Amino acid sequence: MIDRRLLEEVSRRLLAIPAVAVLGPRQIGKTTLALHLAEDRKVTYLDLQSPSDRARLDEPELYFAEHAEGLIVLDEVHRVPALFDTLRGTIDRNRRAGRRVGQFVVLGSASLELLRQSGETLAGRIAYLELQGVDLLELSESTGKSKAEQLRTLWTRGGFPDSLLAADDTASLDWRRDFITTYLQRDIPDLGPRVPAETLRRFWTMLAHLSATRLNAASLSRSLGIDATTVTRYLDLLVDLLLVRRLAPWHGNVGKRLVKSPKVYVRDTGLIHALLDIPTREALLGHPKLGDSFEGFVIENLLAVAPAGVQPFWYGTGGGAEIDLVLEFPSERWAIEIKHASGPVPSRGFHEGCRDIEAGRRIIVYAGEDCYKVRHGVEIRSLVDVMRELTTLTAQPTAAK
Repeated sequence: MIDRRLLEEVSRRLLAIPAVAVLGPRQIGKTTLALHLAEDRKVTYLDLQSPSDRARLDEPELYFAEHAEGLIVLDEVHRVPALFDTLRGTIDRNRRAGRRVGQFVVLGSASLELLRQSGETLAGRIAYLELQGVDLLELSESTGKSKAEQLRTLWTRGGFPDSLLAADDTASLDWRRDFITTYLQRDIPDLGPRVPAETLRRFWTMLAHLSATRLNAASLSRSLGIDATTVTRYLDLLVDLLLVRRLAPWHGNVGKRLVKSPKVYVRDTGLIHALLDIPTREALLGHPKLGDSFEGFVIENLLAVAPAGVQPFWYGTGGGAEIDLVLEFPSERWAIEIKHASGPVPSRGFHEGCRDIEAGRRIIVYAGEDCYKVRHGVEIRSLVDVMRELTTLTAQPTAAK
């Protein structure tokens, strides 16, 4: 069993507000996390994918009133969008009766869908939290394996619990392939969008090939034989399903021609490897996407533990300056370069980029475990070391650049 860090955050939020929404892809562990809340409180759980559980809500106001003394967990809540108006009324009645916090946890598999449905009706009554895949710190604290072995396994298999904890690499790869097929053929159509499954598979596979590169919608459009508007719609869909990350470029007044295209990443490296037919770590080590896969892996792990309010970007100029990840804190910026090599050396473009954005910290994250400094104040750090530092920090909404 892997303890999920978000469980503590959900519990903390429930002490202050009426409802918490936990968003994340299917099979990421949302239901397991919510059921753990039952260990120290009375919980009523309804899976709204189940017809029998949906039938219990034929008269939702009455049902909620009968279970008002405990926490109500509504799984797959986007399947019954009409519930949000009822939730608002129930929360407000409970508030007037003196019960102001800890009323509902709602779980959803699509960020846009849930935000669109509940953004107005539950404003001021709900907090939104994202459950990402298992990260390196969570794995380190839950298993007795060496740090190097933990990193290799998590990177190769990805952070979906069933894939990560599979009996062997073959079983893990089979699970990820089945997951992709199920998402394309059943889950995405169930969420509403009508997209040809084979076309979306090709698009998803192309994004895996292009992961960690600048988005070129025109090139994707030509390759797929669809227009640029459709490319944008497909990309928006996978971003909203929390399967792809679109990393925005950093912009500021640096007096240089800045690259304005976002970078795209398939967020789970296990899915990248399944889409590209990379079955094992040994196969990955000889694959052209090795460095790009590691870059995405590091970014997802760092953002999983970055304080709320920290804004992520990448930085690039027409002259070749580039920073893989910029973390924007209220009072400083961290410039992070990501290298898989065991003896990483900062590039000229990284130094130039650090000067451009006036980076307060210059860090190279690599696959090794030693931490040391080199010239120009550059810190060579292991991934787990930077993650641990980020967990000790707090940040408010970032200041204007």
